[in-house]
Amino acid sequence: MKNVVLLTIDTLRQNALGCYGNKRGLAPFIDSLQDKCTRFTRGQASGPYTQASFPGLLTSSYYLEYGKPKGLAPERTLISEPLQEAGIVTAAFHSNPYICGFLGWNRGWDVFYDSMEDEVEPRIPYIRGHVINTKVSDWLSSHAGKGEYKPFFLWLHYMDIHEPYMPEKKYVDMVDPSVTVSQDEMYSLFENTLLKRDTSDPAKITLLKKLYDIHVREADTYVQEFFGTLEKLDILKDTLVIITNDHGDEFNEHGGLSHDDKMYSELIDMPLLIYDPSKDKGEVSDNVVSNLDIPPTIVHLFGLAPVEGFKGHSLLPLKDYPRTGVFGEAIDQRSQRGGNMDKDIYYYREGDLKIIYRADIDAWEMYDLREDPRELNNIANTSPKAEELKNKLLPRVRRWIS
Repeated sequence: MKNVVLLTIDTLRQNALGCYGNKRGLAPFIDSLQDKCTRFTRGQASGPYTQASFPGLLTSSYYLEYGKPKGLAPERTLISEPLQEAGIVTAAFHSNPYICGFLGWNRGWDVFYDSMEDEVEPRIPYIRGHVINTKVSDWLSSHAGKGEYKPFFLWLHYMDIHEPYMPEKKYVDMVDPSVTVSQDEMYSLFENTLLKRDTSDPAKITLLKKLYDIHVREADTYVQEFFGTLEKLDILKDTLVIITNDHGDEFNEHGGLSHDDKMYSELIDMPLLIYDPSKDKGEVSDNVVSNLDIPPTIVHLFGLAPVEGFKGHSLLPLKDYPRTGVFGEAIDQRSQRGGNMDKDIYYYREGDLKIIYRADIDAWEMYDLREDPRELNNIANTSPKAEELKNKLLPRVRRWIS
């Protein structure tokens, strides 16, 4: 494969996609790609919000690997760095302040756009997907639009599903014309319900979820537009595309809203699709995999030697994937601005068993995801497997202190 694209969609829940069982048709284009995709059914994010998850996605390392995060630790290797050293052209386009150049995420990129110097709308703190696509299209046209070009790695990230949920009317009409609230009412819902994590009114939570779903449909149109650009420039046939998220979003499944320091499926389950234009039949993998496996997979796809320091494993070829369980970790990001290290949480998943540990209150939870997919029945005190999973998780807990 000549080129690799990593397309990440902020806040996209796995169960929002039809290929993962959603019947609402929110992502018809992504769903239409399945004949050329390897789909991973048990992908897990390494954290429940951007700062906790992106170290996995782009550096194949864990969030708390080097203690309290202060920007991107120099010990981490960004996927862009070994690729650039190998002569592969690297480009990144996104609009998330937590992964901006100021915090060190611009290492190893030939082109790095993070929107930090651009004006954004007062209520919507990110650059929209169609603008990201225009910038990507301009770059691709200049780099690869004239025939011969050097192989490239492109990362693009859409923020459009992220709160505040304020979809435009054209997308509302595509998904749910019964939603008639104004933009002012949408913003009020964000300020007074979502930001306050107020779950007291089920009708408001239902409306928030409808607005979220409409944004999923919007993001799908941007994915379609991007694939159209690759097709138009005649480079899709030489380009493999990895589609995933950084984390999901909660709508009172476990007493909250948005994406805080929790490790339940609505935040951790990761849609993960690898689109390969040479495929004529889709594949499905039930391996429990981590987003830490994405950088080693990209290195493998370019035919490069494994990168020392990457904690993950290449997902391909499927038969050689060695891992049996995956970890994740986070801190309470809402306290003390940068997060409170004393409020830390961890999970370990193996097969359909997941164990969660809150270190600050020494509390364990464990769920059998096959029997209890909504994670409502804590079996930490009754499962014969609990001790085994605890012993696998405990070495990760507060390891920066020792």
